[in-house]
Amino acid sequence: MMPRRLWRRNGAGGAGIAAGAPRMAAGISRPEPIRHRTLMAMRWVALAGQASAAIAAWVLGARFPLAVVLAVIAAAAVVNLSSGWRRHRASPDEALTQLMLDTVQTGVLLSLSGGTGNPFALFVLAPLAIGAGVLPRPRLLALAGVTGGMILAMTVLATPLAFSADPLVRPVTAIGVGHVLALAIGGAFIASSSYRVTSELAATRDALAATQLGLAREQRLQHLGGVVAAAAHEMGTPLATIKLVASELADELADQLADRPDLAEDLSLLRRSADRCRDILRSMGAAGKEDLHLHTAPLASVLDEAAAPHRGRGPEIRIADTTDGMIVARDAGLIHALRNLIQNAVDFAATRVEVQARRDRGLVTVSIHDDGPGYPPHLLDRLGEPFLTTRRGGSDSSSEGYEGMGLGLFIGRTLLERSGARVEFANDGGAVARVTWPEAALAATDRAALGRNPVIAD
Repeated sequence: MMPRRLWRRNGAGGAGIAAGAPRMAAGISRPEPIRHRTLMAMRWVALAGQASAAIAAWVLGARFPLAVVLAVIAAAAVVNLSSGWRRHRASPDEALTQLMLDTVQTGVLLSLSGGTGNPFALFVLAPLAIGAGVLPRPRLLALAGVTGGMILAMTVLATPLAFSADPLVRPVTAIGVGHVLALAIGGAFIASSSYRVTSELAATRDALAATQLGLAREQRLQHLGGVVAAAAHEMGTPLATIKLVASELADELADQLADRPDLAEDLSLLRRSADRCRDILRSMGAAGKEDLHLHTAPLASVLDEAAAPHRGRGPEIRIADTTDGMIVARDAGLIHALRNLIQNAVDFAATRVEVQARRDRGLVTVSIHDDGPGYPPHLLDRLGEPFLTTRRGGSDSSSEGYEGMGLGLFIGRTLLERSGARVEFANDGGAVARVTWPEAALAATDRAALGRNPVIAD
């Protein structure tokens, strides 16, 4: 719901979202992990501060193994560069690894420059403060253990902080100023980092709460369909009995009915009403059974169901399935998310949207490609984040477009990633949304769809 390609609603709803909503909705309630690039950005800020502090302290007369300190900072920078600027959200294990590396790197630097006697010793607690907001308890305790180990190393193994014979500033003054700067800079860094992380997670929780409400509603509708199917089945016999008794009464009273046209009309009305109730319950029961029993379906059928609400809106939707009729779980969240991806493509396509499914080397990929203007290049790295800055978009500058905050795209991407998929966005002659699952994550595990009935020879 942002420039050009973000969705107007939290997601395209509609009936037909099937069984599987409980599993997806239940998964939404767990805390969402921190973004990978947030960890990278905070590390760059920390490394810049470490390098500046080390050089400034050396110029002021402090003496410590500067070359080794700068080498440790450079090694951390190389690790940060090798990690890349990925858009995905870090898993708890990945976040724990990154924060442990930051703790060890900071502890080594401080051990080389005075240990706990260094005015900036409190910075060893910064990763722990960030981890408190993003890690589950077992991993947070592991990080706390590493932090405690580094504090012990800073106390026992530290290189004493010394000063040159003729420093620019007296050692007592330098250390006093260092304590003041450490408190100011450290407080600002920890507060800003914690605020960034908590505000990001708060936005995530708000968006996921909206998803959970939507899927819960679909789940209730699904259960209602099951109740209707059961009611239609149970009421079929009484209605048939009513019709049978009315017919028998008409036969037995045939002679009397000639003189009682009003009674004949009442019996005829009774039979017609029974037939009408039968037809109504039959149609309701068929709709209810559809959602109640189709827990699995061919992938092509799932894609067709996701695309159904958007057919006839203008652009042609073409679905190509080369997975040899792969059977998948007919999951509420999966259909919900794919439907929104297709809606987004239809909203901006010129004439057609192509949905292609293929299976290769243990991976299943669904690509949704439209022939519209494509995603805004400056937003490609941010697609999938909730509450992006509102901005008007459209296929040309004169179009009215529409506005939003990216919530629908975030919800769709989150649901797909929760199903085990990797979601990528690109521009290639139009916008491309590519969803890739390991085959084992997408394939149905409970039962396969029924095949053709066997032909019995005479």
